[in-house]
Amino acid sequence: MVVQAPLSAAVGFVVAGGLSTRMGRDKALLPWRGATLLDHAIARLRAACGDVRILCGPAPRYADRGLPLVLDAVAGAGPLAGLAAGLESAGAAPGLYLAVDLPHVTVALLSALLAIDGGADAVVPVTADGAEPLCAVYRAGCGPAVRARLAAGERRMTSFWPDVRVHALEGTALRAFGDPRRLFHNVNAPADLDGVGGTGPA
Repeated sequence: MVVQAPLSAAVGFVVAGGLSTRMGRDKALLPWRGATLLDHAIARLRAACGDVRILCGPAPRYADRGLPLVLDAVAGAGPLAGLAAGLESAGAAPGLYLAVDLPHVTVALLSALLAIDGGADAVVPVTADGAEPLCAVYRAGCGPAVRARLAAGERRMTSFWPDVRVHALEGTALRAFGDPRRLFHNVNAPADLDGVGGTGPA
């Protein structure tokens, strides 16, 4: 069950532009708790911010959800191109980005990311295993750096970080929202559904 949190003026983006190569089929449409992974991501973003859009990749997909579709700024450039498109789409509003294959990220964590400001251009969870750049807040100040990195042929989501102000949510502050290993367990291959599969509390 998704718990409603105070709505933010941010724009929520479901990051769903991947090719699902390891899964062998579109993972956004995999069954999850009576719906799909895509629907689950949409519901959690709606609980954190009123405006939700879908980063669908280089071609329109998921129009049946009735949400605005945002196409990649550069074809074949991965999620960094999706971020560039999202930043343009959101304008001056903060963007809350959630990968469709992170079904255990909670509304409480998403809302907390939005609540952190402190002059940061990006707010990103960082675990012992590294950063989680597809569960993060990016503000308009990231735009020039992201576009410059794309123009230089970069594809890594962290490539532009040296050029912006990044706030890392980590350590005890992050663990307050649950075990990071579970929060950021992502669904990339059929085996990733084993033991986590579409039952239990959100």
